[in-house]
Amino acid sequence: MPTLTAGDLLRHWRLRRRLSQLELAGRAETSTRHLSFIETGRATPSRAMLANLCEHLQIPLRERNRLLLAAGYAPAFAEPAIDAPEMAPVRAAMGQILAGHAPYPALAIDQAWTMVDANAGVTVLLAGVDPALLTPPVNALRLSLHPDGLAPRIRNLAEWRGHLLARLTRQVEVTGSPELADLCAEVREYPGGETELVLPEPHQVVVPLRLEHDGQVLSLLSVSTVFGTPMNVTVAELAIESFLPADDATRETLRTLSSR
Repeated sequence: MPTLTAGDLLRHWRLRRRLSQLELAGRAETSTRHLSFIETGRATPSRAMLANLCEHLQIPLRERNRLLLAAGYAPAFAEPAIDAPEMAPVRAAMGQILAGHAPYPALAIDQAWTMVDANAGVTVLLAGVDPALLTPPVNALRLSLHPDGLAPRIRNLAEWRGHLLARLTRQVEVTGSPELADLCAEVREYPGGETELVLPEPHQVVVPLRLEHDGQVLSLLSVSTVFGTPMNVTVAELAIESFLPADDATRETLRTLSSR
């Protein structure tokens, strides 16, 4: 398989974003001629030009590093492991956020939906889950939709499944990640109803997770939080997934379970 050039990668992301050369050149304040020369390899873009084009194409930081390397430049964004010493402030902030959501479930995931951290509230989600799915690295999406995971306890599985798959599909489109594309293909093979997003009721404002626990159906609203102005790949790909009670009964149940 031939190695992709910086021009190849730029053209790939321009087409993925459905932009013409004219549109991108206008946004980046360059000429279509120069942009065409960059994409075909007839001109070598400067590091500053690449940064400018990446910004207007909204290319993820991981892919910006790949593009810079293809152009012969050093990567601009570090990719430290989550347990690296320089990530200590991020881990501390993440821990504070997770603790602040207690007694409601909250977990931190990376771009591939691998669980990085979680608070004690997630135990309510894990009742009856096959231990094999809890062997690190734990994948939160697989844990949610696998028939040996939460799926048998989710009372609106088709709706919740459609919501997660729609989100994952958008993520694949934005990042172009082969790993996410493989995960999406795997999850679509799981049983559980329609794979398309179910139309909401007229009064519905968000898709809830309706989860059975000890004979009661908990109604949970999911909220995703990301770090602002990330300056390395690892932070850019982190997200906090929190589950807040959608009704008073769920709120009281979660508080009672926490006190035990």
